Parts: sequence; structure tokens; C-alpha cells
Amino acid sequence: MFYTLVPQHIFETPAPEDAYFRQAWEFCRLYASGQETFVLHTSGSTGTPKPITLTRAQMQASARVTQRALDLRAGQQALVCLNVGYIAGTMMLVRGMELGLTMHIVAPSSQPFAALPHDLAIDFVAVVPLQLQAMLDAVQASVLNTLGVIIVGGAPVSEQLLEGIQRLSVPVFSTYGMTETVSHVALRRLNGAEATDSYWLLEGVKAATDERGCLRLCGAVTNHQWIQTNDVVEFLESRKFIIVGRADNIINSGGVKIQLEKVERAVEKTGLIASRFFAWSEPDERLGQKLILVVESEKKLDSELLQTRLIPELLTYELPKKVYFVKKFVETPTGKVDKRRTFEENIR
Repeated sequence: MFYTLVPQHIFETPAPEDAYFRQAWEFCRLYASGQETFVLHTSGSTGTPKPITLTRAQMQASARVTQRALDLRAGQQALVCLNVGYIAGTMMLVRGMELGLTMHIVAPSSQPFAALPHDLAIDFVAVVPLQLQAMLDAVQASVLNTLGVIIVGGAPVSEQLLEGIQRLSVPVFSTYGMTETVSHVALRRLNGAEATDSYWLLEGVKAATDERGCLRLCGAVTNHQWIQTNDVVEFLESRKFIIVGRADNIINSGGVKIQLEKVERAVEKTGLIASRFFAWSEPDERLGQKLILVVESEKKLDSELLQTRLIPELLTYELPKKVYFVKKFVETPTGKVDKRRTFEENIR
């Protein structure tokens, strides 16, 4: 089941009976009526979800810089398959309203195209990695290649997914941003001749780093206020950067600081884990914090083989001391892995 909204006909469009579609319809009518402020909630992936008030001007600025970066045009067809109650889904609605895109809305699922007619050509879609991986696993590369452009965000792109993306001819971009920056403020091309390891800042966004090396951002999308992140970055040029990891994803094990994202990237390279996983820590009397690996699987893997494969990639103290297997990870309302709750409810 899907629901179509055409921006210029929003006031003549009757309210849908479905509660989820009605939520999208109500937001679009409020936006079209000129409402100046909107209250959204953060996803809760890095802390407790909290309400944030965003202005119409911020949303407009974000939509316009995305339009210029991706060459979006009025009359194009957009698929809205992210939760419209959170920033990623909300901003797809805003882009539709601001840029004149026809919006085809489906409830969030791992197979969003299943609800659409086969002959409907989509020009623009935003997805999370889990959705894109599921579509590639379902051998839908031919469907994806009919699109104009794909943006993927909300969680890191795994090595497995990145490899699958290389089979696509449609341009795929990874996004960097958060609710406080009104969706993405930087993009990274993931495939084709223009693929890169670095993100480039969108037009009008200023950036700096604090004493920890964490990114700070400012621009029309932040209402010209500096936003402090916990993301440790390295600038390659004035407007290009790579993400090292989160400052709050550094643990102290026996007096040695370990960046959890570095461990996760090394584990991905081994190719031994096909399911979701994350690096974490648990209390330890001797080390203070002990590095562990949490895997979403009922089937255990050969931990000794994993250690052997990791030795060339990591220092001795960066090797996971224990591997835990969890049947199902706890997720946030936006489908991200809630690492803290997964650990506390299944291991601690």
C-alpha cells in the first residue's frame, strides 16, 4: 500500500484513512499553510530521544542545498520510505513540498518498492543501510538502477553493503548529518568513478573542530548557531573530511584508549561475520573496561579464527577479549541498533 501526495494539490487532497499516511498529509498541510516552527525528536541512537524545535527557514535551506547538490528538479518522483515522524522522513516531505517533487509514501520496511506499481519510475529515494542491503540481497539491483539517485544514511555503511553498491550504476551517496543540522550537511559518493572515502560539505555549511578533534558545524541549516558533535574527524581539505569515529565510542582498557569504530572496520574486513555486530565494553576488575564484540546471530563463529584474521589489522590491546551472540538486537524507533540497551538487556 502506498499514498501519493502532489505538493500543488495538497489542499484539495482529502485526508487518508491510514494513520501513518495521515501523519504525512497533516505535516505537508501545515508546511503548505506557512507554519514557521516544527518540533521533531532525535532518533535516540546516541542518547535519550529529545524534542528539537526547527524553523521553516532551516528546513528550506536544507532542502535547497540538497537540490543543488543532487540536481533535483520539480516534477520528479520521490519515494518516501523512512519514518516521517523523524528528521530523515520529515525532510523527504519538506524536499517534496519545497522542490515540487511528487511524493509516493510507503510505511518503513526492508522492501519499500514492493508496495509500488512496477511501472512507476522513481527519481529520488533516501534509505537506511538495512533497507539497501535487503534490496540488494533480494536481487533488486535492476530495480535500483532505474532510479535517478539514492542517498543512504542513519547508520554506517558496512564493507559488505559497500561491495554490493559497486554493482549499481545509479549514483549512491552516503549522508552525514543529524536532527540538529536538519538532516545531512555533507555527502560522500559511494560508487562509480567519483567514489571517495571523504565527505564534502554542502554549500553554505561552515565547519571547525574542537580540542578533541570533534566536528563543529554552522550555517543556515543550524539557524547560524554552532552545533557541537561528538564525531572525531580528519580534514583532508578545507571542505573535505573523513570520520574517524565518535568520541564517546572510545573506551579505556588498561589505560589504553581504543576507538570502537576502528575495531568494527577491522572485523568487517575479515569477512567472517555476515550479520550485524558492534564493538562494546564491559566492566573488568583488571582492565577497567574490557573490549567485547556483540553479534546478532544464534550461530556462533570460530573466535580463534577471528582473532587470527584480526592480528594483521589491529594492535594486541585492540583485539576483542570476548564475543557475545544475541538473537535480536534492540532497535531505536528509526531502525538503528540501540547498542546500550542491547548490551544491558542481553549481556549485562
